[in-house]
Amino acid sequence: MKNKTEYLKEYAQIYHDELVNNIVPFWLEHSVDREFGGFTFALDRDGTVMDTTKVVWIHGRFAWLLASMYNEVEPRKEWLEMSKHGIDFLEKHCFDTDGRMYFLNLEDGTPLRKRRYVFSETFAAIAFAAYAKASGDMSYAQKALDLFKLILHYKNTPGLLQPKNIPGARDAKGHSMCMILINTAYEIRKVIQDPILDQQIEESIQEIKRDFMKPEFKAVLETVGPNGEFINSIDGRCINPGHSIETAWFILEEAKHRGWDKELVEMGTTILDWSWQWGWDEQHGGILYFRDCKNFPPQEYWHDMKFWWPQNEALIATLYAYQATKDEKYLDWHKKIHTYQFTHFPDKVYGEWYGYLHKDGSVSQPAKGNFFKGPFHIPRMLLKGWQLSSEIIEKG
Repeated sequence: MKNKTEYLKEYAQIYHDELVNNIVPFWLEHSVDREFGGFTFALDRDGTVMDTTKVVWIHGRFAWLLASMYNEVEPRKEWLEMSKHGIDFLEKHCFDTDGRMYFLNLEDGTPLRKRRYVFSETFAAIAFAAYAKASGDMSYAQKALDLFKLILHYKNTPGLLQPKNIPGARDAKGHSMCMILINTAYEIRKVIQDPILDQQIEESIQEIKRDFMKPEFKAVLETVGPNGEFINSIDGRCINPGHSIETAWFILEEAKHRGWDKELVEMGTTILDWSWQWGWDEQHGGILYFRDCKNFPPQEYWHDMKFWWPQNEALIATLYAYQATKDEKYLDWHKKIHTYQFTHFPDKVYGEWYGYLHKDGSVSQPAKGNFFKGPFHIPRMLLKGWQLSSEIIEKG
C-alpha cells in the first residue's frame, strides 16, 4: 500500500500531465477561431463544432486559464498568445455601451444575448488580471480592477440589475454572486492592490456565514431572503453541494493567504463537511447535483446526475482542507473523488472529459463543450491539484 507521499506524488504527476497533454491541447486544437477571433466552445465528442455561437463568459475563463498556466506551469508562448486571442475578442466584441458584457455573441462577434447576471464580467476581470502578470502589461491589471468596481456598482445599486422575482412578492438573493466575488477579488489582488478587494472578500465571507450557512440544516442554501431569511419553497430549500464545496475552497484559499486564519479554516471545513454529507452518493460515488434541505424531492430532473464541475471542485476542496487541518479524512475523501473522476469522466478515445453522467456513472451525452461546459473547471482542478499535491509533499 502506497504511503501519503507516494500517492500524492503520483497524483501530482497525473494532474500535470492530464492538464498539459490532454485537456488544453484538445481545446487549442479544436476551439480556436482564426477567422473571426475568439473561441468556439460547443464541441462534439471528437471536437467537431456543433454551434459557432461565441460564449462570452467561457472566453474569460479560458483566457484566465491560459495566462495562469503561463504564470504557474511554464512560460509557453502559445499559451500567452492564445490568452490574448481570447482577450482581444472580449475587448472588441463583448462589451455593451453601459460597460456590461454580453453572454452570447454570433460567430463574427455580433451581440446575441445579454443576461441579468454579471458573470461574464467576473471572468473577464480575472482574465485581465492573469494576463497582466503573464505579459507584463499592467494596463490590464487596471482594467481588471476597473471592471471589478463596475461589477460592484451594478450589484450594489438597486434597479440596475433586473431581479429574478417580481419586486415585493418574494424578495431573495443568491449564493452565486456572493461567493464568486471572493475568487474574483482574490485573483485581481495578485496583480494590483486596492482596499476594495480585501473589503469585498471579507464582506462576502461574512455574508455567507451570516445569511447562507444554516446550521439547522447543516447546509449552505442557494437562495435566501434579503437578510438571510429561510424561504420555505423549492428554491429556498435548494442545496447545490458542488457549489457549496467550491465556496469552501475559496474560503480556505483566503484562509491560507492570511496565514491559515483559524476562523476561516473552521468555516471552510464546516461548509465542506456539510456539503460532502449532502452531496456524496454512497451507492454509486460522485457528487449529486441538487438536494432539498428538508429532504423533499428536488424539482430539477437532473438532481441526481453527476456533472463534471462539482466533482472538480471537491477534489480541490479536499486538498485545501487537508493542507489546512492535516485531518486524514480529507485525504480519504480526496482519494474517493479522484478515483471516481478518473474512472468515469475521461474520454480514452478522443481526449478531454465527458461532462454529464447519469447517477450510475454512465455517460448521459458525450459532447465536450456547450454554453456552460468549456476549458475551465477541469483544467483549473488539474492545475490546483498539481500545485496543492506538490506543496503537501514538500511542506507536509
